[in-house]
Amino acid sequence: MKTIIHVNQHNIKSNSKSDNKKPVLTCKTYKSNTYANEAVIFDNENKEVARIVYSPDKPLNCGAKVWIETNLKVEFK
Repeated sequence: MKTIIHVNQHNIKSNSKSDNKKPVLTCKTYKSNTYANEAVIFDNENKEVARIVYSPDKPLNCGAKVWIETNLKVEFK
């Protein structure tokens, strides 16, 4: 089943202006929408291959509050 993960920049901005912690990720399939602040991506053998992280209290040095982490090879196109 195809899953699309959408990052909601409006919720990121809203969260930075208040103590409100709205989820910033929407995981969409043809069946449902699931809202979260972290998503883990698994392969067919149920091993973690990537993680999408929202960390407003500990952003990266560049200031990013949302990023993708993986230990696998990444190809740029």
